[in-house]
Amino acid sequence: MHDIPETAVRVFRRYLKLYPEDAEDYIEYLISIGRLDEAAMKLAYIVNKEDFVSKHGKSNHQLWNELCELISKNPGKVRSLNVDAIIRGGLRRYTDQLGHLWNSLADYYVRSGLFERARDIYEEAIQTVTTVRDFTQVFDAYAQFEELSLSKRMEEAAGNLNPTEEDDIDLELRLARFGHLMERRLLLLNSVLLRQNPHNVQEWHKRVLLYEGKPHEIINTYTEAVQTVDPKLAVGKLHTLWVAFAKFYEENRQIDDARVVFENATHVPYNKVDDLASVWCEWAEMEIRHENYEEALKLMQKATVMPPQKVAYHDETETVQMRLYKSLKVWSMYADLEESFGTFKSCKAVYDCIIDLKISTPQIIINYGLFLEEHKYFEEAFRVSLVTDLNSIASVT
Repeated sequence: MHDIPETAVRVFRRYLKLYPEDAEDYIEYLISIGRLDEAAMKLAYIVNKEDFVSKHGKSNHQLWNELCELISKNPGKVRSLNVDAIIRGGLRRYTDQLGHLWNSLADYYVRSGLFERARDIYEEAIQTVTTVRDFTQVFDAYAQFEELSLSKRMEEAAGNLNPTEEDDIDLELRLARFGHLMERRLLLLNSVLLRQNPHNVQEWHKRVLLYEGKPHEIINTYTEAVQTVDPKLAVGKLHTLWVAFAKFYEENRQIDDARVVFENATHVPYNKVDDLASVWCEWAEMEIRHENYEEALKLMQKATVMPPQKVAYHDETETVQMRLYKSLKVWSMYADLEESFGTFKSCKAVYDCIIDLKISTPQIIINYGLFLEEHKYFEEAFRVSLVTDLNSIASVT
């Protein structure tokens, strides 16, 4: 009732010994008379007191936000607390409010006049947050900070009739810093999504596109991607990363490097046989594009080699490398290559292997029959069609 705050504070302190649940009233009073340091200390005390129950129905999380707000906006008046340590403690405790807490910490340094330290905090935040919401909150605050800093410097430069060389350099530096931040937005956002799930194949492809025109960064990205993505956890088709990596080298006329990538890709434990088959086929197609037809045939021959012990195509307990010999995709391409660049005998042997493995389709039989007709082996063509029909009837029966 009377303007004697020192007496009121002393009475309040004694009162709280009997009624500690009224601590929030005390904190409100301290804030109203400008004694923010003591208010912050008392608020920090009740936040860390596990058995404290707010009479206003506030959760511990709400009280923590009030503490962060108080200490971050009043750096000159709150001296008894380690603000950096308190907010970082909140970052570990309240992982669903990371964006807000990082901004509070940066705001504390901005209001303290430590602008470079504030930039460090913003950079640390955008490099560690794992949700798009938190990233957006931090990035928008960071961009606003840089924009206001730049605007203020430009106003000062406009009022300066005799700018020095250092003034011009400082202004250019601020312009470049702001431009660089805006240019990095998509790349930083992509980093957030990859921190959420480093096994997301599509996001790695997007990252490569963001580095367009920067070959060293693209190579580093592909290398990191194929080393990071776990085949068992991959979201999307992992083999497309290996193929794209090899094609990048091919497009830059580094065929030997592309072959190394393809060779490594054939040893990856993919989830599906078709993924491994696609790698072998893409490798062979690259050799064909460069007119290395013999090499392409050797690749298909190597891919279709039967393992020492035959395994079922759908037996997922076996590796995809062991089951590749029954991949129709690989055998179909092998047959096409033999028809184009092989001999009659070698091509016929490939078609016979397909039939023996019992993986032939009507289209394969038609192609085989046409191939035999073309070489005047009419009886053989008729026999292949007849035997295949009888086998089909027997399997159905």
